[in-house]
Formats: sequence, C-alpha cells, structure tokens
Amino acid sequence: MDLLPPEIRTILPPLDSNESIGGQAIIHLKLFTPDSDWTWYATCGQQEGDDFLFFGLVDGFEKELGYLSLSELQSARGPLGLAIERDLYWKPKPLCEIAPELFHEAKQPEEDSHGRP
Repeated sequence: MDLLPPEIRTILPPLDSNESIGGQAIIHLKLFTPDSDWTWYATCGQQEGDDFLFFGLVDGFEKELGYLSLSELQSARGPLGLAIERDLYWKPKPLCEIAPELFHEAKQPEEDSHGRP
C-alpha cells in the first residue's frame, strides 16, 4: 500500500508551518497497524533527502506529538507481521478533536459573586 500518495503529499503543509496553531492543525493523513493499537496522524511533512518526514500525533502507549519518518513507517511491522496501512476513508480534522487532552487551555479561576477569584 502506498502510505503517501501524490494527492496527500501535495496538500501536506511544510514541516513546522503549523507550530503557531497548535491543536487547530489539520490532520491530513492517518496511518495505523491493523494488528495492534498504534496509530499515526500527520499534520505536515516534507521531503528530507531520500526520506519524507512528518510531524503529527503518535497514539501508541500514550498520545504524544513528534516527528515521523516515512521509511521507518514503511519498514515497521505489527506483532503479527502486518505492515502499516493508510486509512483510505480518513476525513481531515483538527488535532484537538483526536487528542483534546494535549490541547486543553489553562482554566481561569472561578470568581465569586463579588468578582474575586
């Protein structure tokens, strides 16, 4: 399976272009292991030498943001030896919809009836 077809490659913003928008960055690509619970969501990416690097969310043992390498994803196998696949039915959505816990804003202290925190 082609994990990064041309139509997705062309719409991915360059690396680090989403830095200022945080959880509003759009996930354009979802990859997963069919024989485990690991999922990768890419928000941006670009060609780096012979490889393609992504930035996005990794949902494995825990959810975390980081960089991903296409060559590493292509060579990875799940516990039953199955290759990573691309979600063919994925509809782009913001990161905060997939991992709201990573993008919660600090709550302001509640005020009492006299306007004091």
